Amino acid sequence: MMAIGEVAKRAGLRPSALRYYERLGLLPAPRRESGRRRYGDDILLRLQVIAFARASGFSLREIGRLFAGRPYSATLRGLASRKLVELERSIERLHAMRSLLRSALRCDCLTLEQCGRRLRASAERRPSRAARGRGVSLRP
Repeated sequence: MMAIGEVAKRAGLRPSALRYYERLGLLPAPRRESGRRRYGDDILLRLQVIAFARASGFSLREIGRLFAGRPYSATLRGLASRKLVELERSIERLHAMRSLLRSALRCDCLTLEQCGRRLRASAERRPSRAARGRGVSLRP
């Protein structure tokens, strides 16, 4: 069993974050010994899931809903569907930005405006992702 300070240190958090997560229902109430919180090793896995979900764009409220629902509940499936759409849009924006940055690295334009005109002309010569059903384009 680990004390709150040890868990916080191993998870890269502050003890206050663990208490906050507990209040939000993200963490189960820990066992107590002499009034002090004691956690099993499984808490670290749960904190990794929380950290991964946060890094993936989930809010603490959404993470709470994920943990609160049964694995195959309609609520969980609805949240997962909405989040998938949001993640797909983010991925498309990142791909578009990567394309823009790669083009900028090859650019020998003298001004930003000249570079923008070349990028637009390049985008007009090839089908956009939107035209292929992806929803993102470099076109204005």
